[in-house]
Amino acid sequence: MDQFTLNLLVVGATFALYIGIAIWARAGSTSEFYAAGRGVHPVLNGMATGADWMSAASFISMAGIIAFGGYDTSAYLMGWTGGYVLLAMLLAPYLRKFGKFTVPEFIGDRFYSQSARTVAVVCLIIASTTYVIGQMTGVGVAFSRFLGVTKESGLYIGAIIVVFYAVLGGMKGITYTQVAQYVVLIIAYTIPAIFISLNLTGNPIPALGLFSSTSIDVAGVTAGQPLLATLEQLVTELGFKSYLSQSDTTLNMFLFTVSLMIGTAGLPHVIVRFFTVPTVKDARSSAGWALVFIALLYLTAPAVAAMARLNLISTIYPNGTAEAALSYDARPEWVSNWETTGLLKFEDKNGDGLINYVGDKDANELTVNNDIMVLANPEIAQLPGWVIALVAAGGLAAALSTAAGLLMAIASAVSHDLIKSQINPNISEKGELMAARISMAVAIAVATWLGLNPPGFAAQTVALAFGLAAASIFPAILMGIFSKRVNNKGAVAGMLAGLIATVVYIFLHKGWFFVASTASFSDADPLLLSIKSTSFGAVGALINFVVAYLVSNATEEVPADVQELIESIRIPRGAGSAVDH
Repeated sequence: MDQFTLNLLVVGATFALYIGIAIWARAGSTSEFYAAGRGVHPVLNGMATGADWMSAASFISMAGIIAFGGYDTSAYLMGWTGGYVLLAMLLAPYLRKFGKFTVPEFIGDRFYSQSARTVAVVCLIIASTTYVIGQMTGVGVAFSRFLGVTKESGLYIGAIIVVFYAVLGGMKGITYTQVAQYVVLIIAYTIPAIFISLNLTGNPIPALGLFSSTSIDVAGVTAGQPLLATLEQLVTELGFKSYLSQSDTTLNMFLFTVSLMIGTAGLPHVIVRFFTVPTVKDARSSAGWALVFIALLYLTAPAVAAMARLNLISTIYPNGTAEAALSYDARPEWVSNWETTGLLKFEDKNGDGLINYVGDKDANELTVNNDIMVLANPEIAQLPGWVIALVAAGGLAAALSTAAGLLMAIASAVSHDLIKSQINPNISEKGELMAARISMAVAIAVATWLGLNPPGFAAQTVALAFGLAAASIFPAILMGIFSKRVNNKGAVAGMLAGLIATVVYIFLHKGWFFVASTASFSDADPLLLSIKSTSFGAVGALINFVVAYLVSNATEEVPADVQELIESIRIPRGAGSAVDH
């Protein structure tokens, strides 16, 4: 059986599974559409949360960025993992105890203001739409290679699949679909990693293989040297920046890590997952299970990144010397396959017919898109065809699961927090359900259109979304739970200040205020100290906190009933009863 047919069968089987689950779990009420009827088991919710959180950026793009960025890009691992812990410990249980459907609903009630709720909706839509662009980018990359279609066609196919199971099933359908998608993506990520780790180091555990000695000669480097040391030697000999050393500034790395952490904690599509379990105790339990499921991929990702880069170099330089670079005419099939997608390009600058892959940009002849490395790695390592097909299904599962969660958050915000709350309070449950489905369909269409021209690689686009959430939503939630002094005027002013400052900085930094033909889609020279656009979310959050407190202190105090609401959220029922007299 040829590879295309195998890809089609495996991917088609997983899509049939997702659609079947959506039909089985079709939402029949707004409670099922928004919160899956609050009846999801903590373990299943943990798996669904893992799939929701581990997006195309985690599955497809993160290892690719680490493969080419090395130490500097390890902040993705630290920021996203630390952010989930922050969310699970600091926000999720309290929001579940609040007992509503959406994050804007919490902000609106806590800050006793429809204006605050509306601003929260705007912030949510901007951050979530930016995030979903990264998922659609990943869908396009995966489809373009494995189903032999253009990136644009891949986007349209992915959008149709999401429309079917997300619009039909709502949160109930999405939850059980995400459980299946987690199983698919984690198997698809770990099996190739185990194969490649065994091949390079003889160690079946990729995370340990990263530090094990290579068992075969790689690109001319004699076996017996630790894998990371081998990779470091090769990249420096070819003129690339060190894989193990820091080249970015400490300030930018710190702010980037913080931005990813608090952005993770502020993204509503993950927060709403904790609204689907029966009790606050179950919310805490599902948070712990989700961390276990997430760790399985995140402990493997650094090894996948290093091994992918090592395999790429050993393909181009099988004998380990620049003079013995691979002839373009003798290029392996995987190179030709990815060339057809436009995501891998060769330009024979010196006319010698060899693929010169070097650190000097003027002399380098091979351009490799970061987002293809995880998907191409099994082909580079010459793994069996079924493994290659499985990776394709896993990449699509990761992208589609998160896209569905994000679109659910957007649809809930529009239908529940705008239409039901403000535009038409008397709308029937059936009408609200229809409004939610229409909102989701429109959001999918917009995300697909924006995904045709994304502002960077999948993980970079997602990092911008995290920065926007960090600057706008996270501070409002945190102050809403833990501060009795921040009032409605302070919350609104803080969210607007953080969001506007971050958006303006991103647009200025990337040149998007100019015509599209001259706009830059990569990080230019930082405008403020060494802070890049992907790191500015932490600064935006600080602006949000400062403005919120200044405005609150200059205006009236929070009403007593709202202060009681804060106490009821933070303090468990019955606390202190043992010492009451």
